[in-house]
Amino acid sequence: MKYIRRICCAILICLAANMPLLYHSVIVPNKRSALLMLPLILGLVVINVLPAVSHRKIPGKRLRICADGCELLIYFLISAAVSVILLLVMIPILFGENKLLWFADLICVILVEASVFWCGMIRVYLTSSQIGVKWRTIGILCGWIPVVHLIVLMKIIHMASAEWEFESEKIMQAQERKEERLCKTKYPILMVHGVFFRDFKYFNYWGRVPKELETYGATIFYGNHQSAASVADSGQELADRIREIIAETGCQKVNIIAHSKGGLDSRYAVSRLGMGEYVASLTTINTPHRGCIFADYLLNKIPQAAKDKVAEGYNIALKKLGDENPDFMAAVTDLTASACEEFNKNVPDKPGIFYQSVGSKLNVASGGRFPLNFSHELVRYFDGPNDGLVAENSFPWGENYTFLTTKGKRGISHGDMIDLNRENILDFDVREFYVDLVNGLKERGY
Repeated sequence: MKYIRRICCAILICLAANMPLLYHSVIVPNKRSALLMLPLILGLVVINVLPAVSHRKIPGKRLRICADGCELLIYFLISAAVSVILLLVMIPILFGENKLLWFADLICVILVEASVFWCGMIRVYLTSSQIGVKWRTIGILCGWIPVVHLIVLMKIIHMASAEWEFESEKIMQAQERKEERLCKTKYPILMVHGVFFRDFKYFNYWGRVPKELETYGATIFYGNHQSAASVADSGQELADRIREIIAETGCQKVNIIAHSKGGLDSRYAVSRLGMGEYVASLTTINTPHRGCIFADYLLNKIPQAAKDKVAEGYNIALKKLGDENPDFMAAVTDLTASACEEFNKNVPDKPGIFYQSVGSKLNVASGGRFPLNFSHELVRYFDGPNDGLVAENSFPWGENYTFLTTKGKRGISHGDMIDLNRENILDFDVREFYVDLVNGLKERGY
């Protein structure tokens, strides 16, 4: 049905675009009224306003607008191709006797096709999150390069179409199984961020994950600790936060899900600061339990003056972002392989707590979006296969270990594991992964 609709709409647009030629060839010879052009004009307006009635069933206004934009761009590609072919065919017929008619038709084609194109492109640019800054920029820069602009346009249509279709399915899936309360765990979830980030109100470190978990019944809290500090200091902040949550809710325990350095901070709070009795489970996500050899190398090779300068710059910036007493060097030093080896000797797991871990692999540096993938090649040289920052052999900890990657070149980066770029990745639905993860905790009685 959609193919028939697209063909019919493209034909109508093509007829509207070639009205001068149509009027000259059909209406004038048969002495018909020019008012017969009005249905074409009206049809063009209707298509630009309401490209597909079936899209009204799509859940969410943003997705409906995005779907309409994609549909208009498809109409544009089909109708513009037909109009260009028609103009080329008419050159030898009209140029000898009626050049003015051919140019009038050319102008009409440009105006009509431009209206369809911009109505579609503006919709897509305003509503699609998946085309990102990269493809928006490419679209603008390549918009005037013949052939290349068509390839870019088809890529944008493909990405935006995949987005609204996927997100629509996610919404419908959530509606169908909402009553199952898949993530309604016995104890609330405490989500702990990694180094150099904070829990901001308007930019969630965990991307779209917390909202997805809450949709399925989860109760979410955040660590709210500083972005850069030693493991011991961050662990103390987390211990204070756990006590605060217990006192506030009376929940007795929490389930911790911690990313990157947050996993080490959480282990320290549990093992060394008496939080074992308040923690039911600890799930570490891409945590460098065995540290990074790459970090050891940098700290040993970089001159002390340079290290001090970098640390000073970071600490100043982190203070402006809300840290009371940031310590860049302490945070980085605690992530080295040598420091983590000592850490693991002195921070044993506590009996009665369910420990599990997750790790991922970025297959090529270009596979993941900036910023947590740029060091992939350097880390691979020193540590082996990695997620852009942490080596694969550093992830495993606890009873269960889950390793993730994707087919092909992309893989899953350190940032992908927390939905940092809000990107829909082929073969890896990060939101569904966390739903399954938390549902597993629920099934275990946590």
